[in-house]
Amino acid sequence: QVRLVESGGGSVQAGGSLRLSCAASGYTYSSYCMGWFRQAPGKEREGVAHIDNGGNTNYIDSVKGRFTISQDNAKNTLYLQMNSLKPEDTAIYYCAKSMPWVRCSLKDWTYKYWGQGTQVTVSS
Repeated sequence: QVRLVESGGGSVQAGGSLRLSCAASGYTYSSYCMGWFRQAPGKEREGVAHIDNGGNTNYIDSVKGRFTISQDNAKNTLYLQMNSLKPEDTAIYYCAKSMPWVRCSLKDWTYKYWGQGTQVTVSS
C-alpha cells in the first residue's frame, strides 16, 4: 500500500526559504514520476514541479529559478527546496506519485497517490 507523507511546511516571511520533504513507502520500483502540487484557498490545484526516475525535472513558470525538486532514492524521499518565497506561494502543498509508465506532467490526473498536504504560509 503506497503511502506519502509530507513535512517541512510552516510560516516564513517573503524572501525566506523552506524545504518540503515527502517520505514514500509501500511500493516497488517502476517507471514513475513524483510531483509537487499546491492549492491556495479559492483556487484550483496546480502542478508545481515534477521529477522522473532519471532525474529530469520540470517546473511551472512562476517558480522557475526559485524552487528545486529533487529525490533521494536511498531514503525514498522527495524534496522541494523553495527559495525567495513570495506571498503568492502561500498554499497547501501536496506530494504525489504518478501512475507507472505514464509520461510525467503537471496534470493532476496522471498522479495516483497523494499525501495529506502541508501548509506553507508566506507573509509580507
